[in-house]
Amino acid sequence: MSAIHVQGLEKSFKDLKVLRGVDVDVARGSIFALLGSNGAGKTTLVRILSTLLRADAGTARVDGFDVATQAADVRRSISLTGQFAAVDEILTGRENLVLVARLRHLKNAGAIADALLERFSLAEAGARRVATYSGGMRRRLDIAMSLIGDPPVVFLDEPTTGLDPQARLEVWQAVEELAEGGTTVLLTTQYLDEAEQLADRIAILHEGRIIVDGTLGELKKLLPPAKVEYVEKQPSLEDVFLSLVGARTDGGQR
Repeated sequence: MSAIHVQGLEKSFKDLKVLRGVDVDVARGSIFALLGSNGAGKTTLVRILSTLLRADAGTARVDGFDVATQAADVRRSISLTGQFAAVDEILTGRENLVLVARLRHLKNAGAIADALLERFSLAEAGARRVATYSGGMRRRLDIAMSLIGDPPVVFLDEPTTGLDPQARLEVWQAVEELAEGGTTVLLTTQYLDEAEQLADRIAILHEGRIIVDGTLGELKKLLPPAKVEYVEKQPSLEDVFLSLVGARTDGGQR
């Protein structure tokens, strides 16, 4: 059974059609990248899958539970990290983690916090106030907080927005470690190199529709290799994306 299964999902805001029949299937323990420009509908889809928004049509199941009729079960199975780190700057890194563990009514909150600080290379900074953290450290702490309770499915909605290159690499490493531990990750991004680096499968969402879905290798086969001085040059993900999306007009979707 897939970790995430979406079929025919539609969503409109008044006269604006945001999702126009989206189909997605995400294997357990994989990293699935949803790639698209601003306004393609990525965040709307994530909000529906995380039960924060109700679809107009279609079905979606997360960890085997229907998002419309079994919302409480879905919420227990997931964690959502948005575009900006949801951390308390007044507290230390460790205090942030302990607070979330206690809110989830988990025993041994301190031990859980210490294990996550170690896992995300934040042990030395655990006693410092988050206000002193770099952008990459804050994002890693945010992801660590999302893992408290061991959710099998994690949604990361543009997790590296606004981060510098070094911080992005730190987050990439954290995401890769999630999948290695068996967590299913649905990652939305507008960064082509991010999808290319992290994802087992990539879907391109454009104007509310999935226009292609496959592995990086499968997507590259959509374009013929370019020959430069008799040397075959394989197309990049950027070439594929621009070929599929570049000539299309943006319908102003969310």
